[in-house]
Amino acid sequence: MFRKKDIFFKTLEQMADVITEAVDRFATAVNADLPDVAAFTKEMKEFEHQGDRFTHVILTELNKTFITPIEREDIMDLIKKLDDVLDGIEACASRFDMYQLTKTDPIIRKFGDVLRRSAIEIKSAVYLLTQKKLLAIQPHCVKLNELENEGDDLLRQGIKSLFQNVKDPIELIKYKEVYERLEETTDSCEDVANTLQSIIMRNS
Repeated sequence: MFRKKDIFFKTLEQMADVITEAVDRFATAVNADLPDVAAFTKEMKEFEHQGDRFTHVILTELNKTFITPIEREDIMDLIKKLDDVLDGIEACASRFDMYQLTKTDPIIRKFGDVLRRSAIEIKSAVYLLTQKKLLAIQPHCVKLNELENEGDDLLRQGIKSLFQNVKDPIELIKYKEVYERLEETTDSCEDVANTLQSIIMRNS
């Protein structure tokens, strides 16, 4: 039905691969203390740059391609939402560097796990899209919505715990912002699901 490997679908797959790699690296890193925060932040920044490059490829190809495998607006919206996930991961990592946080905690580690599972769902869904198996995407969208709810719960638990247990107001502010940025990144993962559901509706 489509060219051997459509450039748009290929690039979306590459973006999904990078998200999975970046989130896996992030989750692994925060599962322990961070002795070299600068190196960790630099690594996450490189993943974010890769996402920017894939976004540029998509936009460039859209400007010179007349026929696209799905609606142009859908391609643009999806690549933007995928890029937002990478931007969110990089922004989370940058908070560790800005605040010189070298210790994580159970809430941050749980967020890492939620994001790792979200990335797996995103990759599965994007690969199904490129295979035009649209209805098979739906369960992954549902799972992403459930994982976003887990992120909401974690944020509430984390903030409650901070105010109960942390006496230093500066430390409280630092960790609260990290939690909030992590939760926003789970929101970005859900945004990918919402975009995919819109694509399913328009193409089924």
